[in-house]
Order: sequence, then C-alpha cells, then structure tokens
Amino acid sequence: MISFSGISEYCCVGIVDIVNSTNITARLPHEKVCTYYSIFLNTMSKFVKGFGAVPIKNIGDSLLYYFPKTSDSDNRHAFHEVLDCGMMMIDTRNVINEKMYENELPDLDYRISADYGCIMMADSMTSVNKDVFGSPVNVCDKINSMALPNTMVIGSDLYQHVKNKQDYYFKEIRACTVGHKYKYPIYSVRRIR
Repeated sequence: MISFSGISEYCCVGIVDIVNSTNITARLPHEKVCTYYSIFLNTMSKFVKGFGAVPIKNIGDSLLYYFPKTSDSDNRHAFHEVLDCGMMMIDTRNVINEKMYENELPDLDYRISADYGCIMMADSMTSVNKDVFGSPVNVCDKINSMALPNTMVIGSDLYQHVKNKQDYYFKEIRACTVGHKYKYPIYSVRRIR
C-alpha cells in the first residue's frame, strides 16, 4: 500500500534497464541470476548516488532514480549531472562486465533514459524509501527501449534544460505520443570527446 504525501516537485528522473535480461537469465541457475542482478543493480545504485541522485526502486532488471537538486530549475550544474551520470554508467560497462566474468556470468548491455517534469512523492508501507509517480517516470519507461544498447535517450523537457551543454551532442531520434495532443521529441545523447 502507498500513501501520497501531497508533495510534488519538478525533477529529473532516470531509468537504467538491462537489455535482453529475460533471455539471458532464463539460461542461468537461480543463484547466478541473483548474482547477475545484484552486481548490476548495486553498481548502478552506487553510481547514481555519486551524482546526487536518489535510487527509488528496482523494477525487475531496471533501476528507477531521481535527482532532487534539479528541483531548482536554474541549477544548470544539477541538470548537467543527469547527463554526466548517464555517461559514467555507460563508461563503466567494462568494469561491470569484468565483475560478471569473475562470477562466470554473461556480459550485459543496458539502456538509460531520463526526463524532467512534475513528480509526486508517495510513502510505501513495504519500504522505507519514497516512491515517485508522474509523467516523467512514465516517459522514461516508455522511451527506454528507444535507446540503442549502451546509450542514453532523453525527453524533450529535459533536452530544453541541457541543449546548450557544450560537450554533448543531441540528435532527435523520434517523437512519441505520451498522452499529449502533440508528438513528444526524444533525443539520443552522446558525449563529445
């Protein structure tokens, strides 16, 4: 059961999701599946915390998190941290896969999605952590599969806050319907090295 706190704020949210984990884990013994998910989810959770984000919950093979500092829409650094966090997660794929190898597990790939908007906070009777709901969470879930493996995509609302960041390249890859009367642009994100 959940109880909405009445608190809502505009923030960035993100989801990191393993590609093809259902097929990969179907071939593994139970204890290996637990190790597989533990390595991935615990590593990703540490990374997002390092960028000031709050891990909210695991959703199967995904981690949902949000960036409280982006509630200040003038804090450009906080918005840039959303991108930096995503790129760092992608850059550490080799480290994660080394851990997988050490545990005799298959390599993994993953996708990252992020967006900005109004989220509502809720308390859960089954967890000490807050839960978040709202359009940016739904958009992140919907657009995650639009990212190629080991890349990041963002929604248009987040793009408006980061589009002038000099060391990133953004490309509109698609537009989708997300409950609005118009198509909502989705952008791939790449760091310029």
